[in-house]
Amino acid sequence: MEDEKNITIETLCYHCGEDLPKLNHTFDNKKFCCSGCLGVYKILSANNLCNYYHYNNSPGQQFKGESHLDYLDEPNIITQLLDYKHQSSSIITFYIPAIHCSSCIWLLEHLYKINPAVFSSRIDFLKKQVTISYNHEEISLRQLVEMLNQIGYEPLISLQDVVKAHSSSVDKTLVLKIATAGFLMGNVMLFSFPEYFGLSGLEKKFQYLFGWLNLAFSIPAAFFCGRDYFVSAITSLKHKHVNLDTPLALIIAVLFFRTAFEIVLNTGPGFADTLTGLVFLLLMGKWLKQRTYHHISFDRDYRSYFPIAVTTLENGKEKPVSINEIQLGDRLWIRNGELVPADAILMKGDAWMDMSFVTGESEPVHKVLGEIIYAGGRQTTEAIELEVIKPVSQSYLTGLWNNENYKNAVEKETFNDSVAKFFSLGVFIIAFAATGYWLFQDESSKAWSAFTAVIIVACPCVLALSTPFTLSAILSVFDKKGFYVKNTDAVEELAKCDTIVFDKTGTLTSTENAAISFGGHLENDEKVLVASLLRNSSHPLSRQILKTLDVDHFHPLKDYREVLGKGLAAKIDRRSIYAGHLSMLPITVENISKSGVHILIDHVYKGHFDVEQQWRPGLKQLMLDLSKYQIHLLSGDTDKDLWRLKTIFSTATKMKFRQSPHEKLNNILALQQSGKKVMMLGDGLNDAGGLKQSNFGIAITDNINNFTPGCDAILKGSSINYLPHFAQLSKDGLKIIKASFAIATAYNCVGIFYAVQGTLYPLVAAVLMPISTVTIICFTTFATRIYARKNKLI
Repeated sequence: MEDEKNITIETLCYHCGEDLPKLNHTFDNKKFCCSGCLGVYKILSANNLCNYYHYNNSPGQQFKGESHLDYLDEPNIITQLLDYKHQSSSIITFYIPAIHCSSCIWLLEHLYKINPAVFSSRIDFLKKQVTISYNHEEISLRQLVEMLNQIGYEPLISLQDVVKAHSSSVDKTLVLKIATAGFLMGNVMLFSFPEYFGLSGLEKKFQYLFGWLNLAFSIPAAFFCGRDYFVSAITSLKHKHVNLDTPLALIIAVLFFRTAFEIVLNTGPGFADTLTGLVFLLLMGKWLKQRTYHHISFDRDYRSYFPIAVTTLENGKEKPVSINEIQLGDRLWIRNGELVPADAILMKGDAWMDMSFVTGESEPVHKVLGEIIYAGGRQTTEAIELEVIKPVSQSYLTGLWNNENYKNAVEKETFNDSVAKFFSLGVFIIAFAATGYWLFQDESSKAWSAFTAVIIVACPCVLALSTPFTLSAILSVFDKKGFYVKNTDAVEELAKCDTIVFDKTGTLTSTENAAISFGGHLENDEKVLVASLLRNSSHPLSRQILKTLDVDHFHPLKDYREVLGKGLAAKIDRRSIYAGHLSMLPITVENISKSGVHILIDHVYKGHFDVEQQWRPGLKQLMLDLSKYQIHLLSGDTDKDLWRLKTIFSTATKMKFRQSPHEKLNNILALQQSGKKVMMLGDGLNDAGGLKQSNFGIAITDNINNFTPGCDAILKGSSINYLPHFAQLSKDGLKIIKASFAIATAYNCVGIFYAVQGTLYPLVAAVLMPISTVTIICFTTFATRIYARKNKLI
């Protein structure tokens, strides 16, 4: 057997698995079909990366030679392709169609061993994308692409969003296999009709011929259409574990060899109909899952947008627009603390960008006029004016938001594999036990039927499908109501929360229609100074006061600084100006209100803006609907509204005022240490630390760009009254998942009950398998809609 294996390997290219030509290349006692494959092997061997071949046999792609890549030396094209560039560091995302197996992932994640100028590479297997961070001073973009070409992973380069460009594409290989399997199954069924309806004397003459034709059709069905199951099973066995494809590969092999045995020895018609039907139905089930995942992914990336607004400038006037309405050439006004939603050029202002959302480095990066500022950067000083040069990529921003989750992907995969191992082992034990029982009873036909039916009918897919389909359907419902949750894991965290912490300003209140009065006097030129300062802040109070001042021109400023939740300061035309909390004033002022926004110009106190914020409608009913949660209020403001808050919250609510961002964070930590699962709602401005620390953080937005990467969800302020319904639907989602598991378990138990008795024909079991998948998808979809309607979300 070992000799046969070696002979097979000797006739195939060691790298790509293609047939060897007469004139082949030999190196390290290994044969290669061309110099390209030999070159790739030499690169991997020189960099100690030959483990690539241990994950799969012949996992590589045949090297096609260098294509014309001169255009990748053009600065304009490089600029359009890059996700990020600063000093010596660049980040780019490639779509690589050749990604197809675990070896691909392993090799692409070890690019830094081939060239040290590559800092890191991250793979999205489902989207066939690789995101590479590299030093562009040591390796150019063209050289990077050439390196990928040399190892057989040529990127498909497009100046569009690669995910969107290929979002409508389908797995053509899978479609070809389905079509082939369908053709083979139809012909086998046709030649099997005499067996089904009884053989007459005339038809018996053709029985032997029909048997050999069916065997001929079985060969491509098993080894072309069913190849992926064998590859997956062999790979898992090499790593000493059993995955979900192993029993399926075994049954395809058994059906084929049993058919060949019966037809060659002329002892029976074989099981060609069962084999071709099984492969066709398995592939259809696989296609159905792929299409469902694709629909969910596309809907998430291109039809649902973050419910945040970005300020555009039209003829010098500010206008908030939805993030998906941003066009190329638009002028954006990005204030202190706001996120840049798309690649843009700096036109005005002093930009110090916090790029930690993109690179993980929190040290602010200085940008000069005319320089590109990449999507995901956050301005840390005065407001800046940008011109958009690339469309907004929702999928790119979502990917940045979920970067933390990539760290856990390996652990989650290992957990799934362990579940698969125990499930598959259990199926094998039952199948062999049933076979042994019927053989002991001298019922060989029943033993064969029991073995095949148990392995086919015991479908693990339904167990694996229920969680992602249910939670993804819930995300879609949330999106349509202005509640954008970053991923399915966060939905589970939402369901577990038992304590809710509210901020006050910007969360329970809205400044959209606030009543503002000024206690003091400002000259017209002083109003312009105050407006020029407040224009740089994204705080809701600053924005509302700016609207009240109604100024149509502004002055440039210097030395702008903002202390979150406390105040702003800057120099304008050599005059110093301050706006904010009384405690931050550089001078002492007696007998004035401690609340409000106080104004100081050239160390002269000018008065204060008293802001009577509008409470969001329906808060009292909201708190009644949330009565089963433990409620807390943490406000950075004074307790001047305590009387009003007591009419909204129950007497059991714990309220704390004058809380700094650090104190809010400590309060969240204390609750978690006492065993609470904490949900926090804030405006994302001075409570970002608390939102990140909480088990589920929600940033409330009202036509402002206050996206906080540390939060788990963004909620439109107008949708806050839906919060109990969102939380309940997440809990109902867990019920749906449990019900799906119950249905799947019942299906497997009933199927196995009949299978072990040898009364379930294998082809019937093959039909039941995709039916169970369709059942779970339909159940989760309809159950989610029913619960969403019950919670008044659709």
